[in-house]
Amino acid sequence: MKNVKDHYYLKAKKENYPARSVYKLEEADKRFSIFHKGDTVLDLGCHPGSWSIYAAKMVGPQGKVIGIDLQKSQKYSFANAAKMELVRGDIYDDELFEKLLTEHFNVVLSDMAPKTTGHKFSDHLKSLELSRRALEIAKNVLPAGGSFYCKVFQGEDFPDYVVEVKAVFRKVKVVKPKSSRVESREVFVLGREMK
Repeated sequence: MKNVKDHYYLKAKKENYPARSVYKLEEADKRFSIFHKGDTVLDLGCHPGSWSIYAAKMVGPQGKVIGIDLQKSQKYSFANAAKMELVRGDIYDDELFEKLLTEHFNVVLSDMAPKTTGHKFSDHLKSLELSRRALEIAKNVLPAGGSFYCKVFQGEDFPDYVVEVKAVFRKVKVVKPKSSRVESREVFVLGREMK
C-alpha cells in the first residue's frame, strides 16, 4: 500500500495515532456507537496500535482493551482511558484461544490483513480466511448483544461472508469509510446485537 501522506495520514500524526487506520474505526463508531463506557474490547491484528488506542479512549478507565498481533506493538497509556494489554501472538494458536475464552468481551475488532501478493483473488481468499477466524473467535467470546467490526477484501466470495455474519448478529452493515483509499478493495463488516 502506498504510504501517501494524505489528509488522514497527517491528521493521525497530529493526533498521536501510529496509523491513519484509526479513522476507519472512528467513523463507524460515530455512526453506529460501537463502544460504551466500561466495555472490554478484543482487537485482532492490533499492530501498530491505533485501533486499540481509540477503543481504550472510548471505553474509559473502567474498560479494558486486549490487542493481539504477530508483531510486537508499543505499549501506550493515556489519562481517562482503559488499560491496554498488547499480546504478541497468533490468532490460530489454541493456547491463546483458550485464554481468550476466560475473558468477557463486549466488542471484537479485526483490522487483520494478509501479506498481499497483488493477485486479487488470492489476496481476497487469504483476507476471508482471516475474517472467518475473527468471526469464529467473536462467536466464542462475545455475549448476546455483543458487537463485531471486521476488515475484509471484497471479491466473489464476499457475499457469502456477509451471510455468515448475518447468521450470528441481528444487525449487519457493510461499511466503506471515507478514510479508506478509493483504490482499496477493503470494506468493513459491522455486526451488532449478537444473537
